[in-house]
Amino acid sequence: MAESTGAIYTAAGANLAIAAAKFVGAFLTGSTAMLAEGAHSLVDTANQILLLFGLKRAKKPADAKHPFGYGREVYFYAFIVALFIFLGGGIFAIYEGAHKIEHPEPAADATLFGFHLSGFWVNVSILGFAILAEGYSCLVALRAFWAEKGERGAITAIQRSKDPALYTILVEDVAALIGLVIAMAGVTAAHVLDQPALDGWASIGIGLVLVGMSIFLMIETHGLLIGEAADPEVVRAIQAAVGEERAVQHVNEVLTQHLGPSDVLVNLSLDFADDIPAGEVERTVARLERRIKAKNRTVTRVFIEIQARSAHAAGGMTSPGSAVPA
Repeated sequence: MAESTGAIYTAAGANLAIAAAKFVGAFLTGSTAMLAEGAHSLVDTANQILLLFGLKRAKKPADAKHPFGYGREVYFYAFIVALFIFLGGGIFAIYEGAHKIEHPEPAADATLFGFHLSGFWVNVSILGFAILAEGYSCLVALRAFWAEKGERGAITAIQRSKDPALYTILVEDVAALIGLVIAMAGVTAAHVLDQPALDGWASIGIGLVLVGMSIFLMIETHGLLIGEAADPEVVRAIQAAVGEERAVQHVNEVLTQHLGPSDVLVNLSLDFADDIPAGEVERTVARLERRIKAKNRTVTRVFIEIQARSAHAAGGMTSPGSAVPA
């Protein structure tokens, strides 16, 4: 998860600087869109800290209370991040935008260190800086994401990704860039057309983008939180590894589940030939463990259940001793 950590640190640093600049601009000019963007960047910074905390917690070793480890901690914190984006960013921006539409006021000029500054150009300058900083952060996140996901389409890659820290940062950065463009358009239109209410509509637009993004992240993270199977490629590799063993007559079932981004649990139900000695069964199980883990490094635990094909098809239960941990 090194790609995730690097992208998070970059995003956190960029968002902290951007948030400070936006809040200064909102204070100096009274722009609601700028205030909404400042809240958005502040929430993003807090979110990235939460993701880093989640990644650290996920590395805790297994113990008696959590025998399969703490890998799903990162899924929990990613879901909290999506919730924070919804409440702290989206709803706040919509509320502030509605208030500005009801009580429109033009962007105020400012005086800083004795210099008179145009409120419009203050906002434009800050937004321009934010677009550059956010664009760099987004580029870093994109490089990390494609390094992990290769040639898959963006939406498909996100849906199949098991690392919510990485795709959350990417989606956050993309939404932030969209929000900055909306803010720039709103501030410019409000100034050129002399319609301060447009600044409020821009804030509502930013809020809607954040709400939509947070709902998307909640849906994607929810599946990981309750348990998702490994990619079909991983399952096919497991089946291929089993197929190399002549002692195995039939693969009854392959069950996989992600316990973390790089922690896959595998449970196999296999039908062995009846004339295979117990010692050969044990050696076959050991070989399968090594082969399966060699084919995919994310597989950390392999359990093999020995069950007759007919019994499995009938839904029969195996005895406690028939499950062999590899």
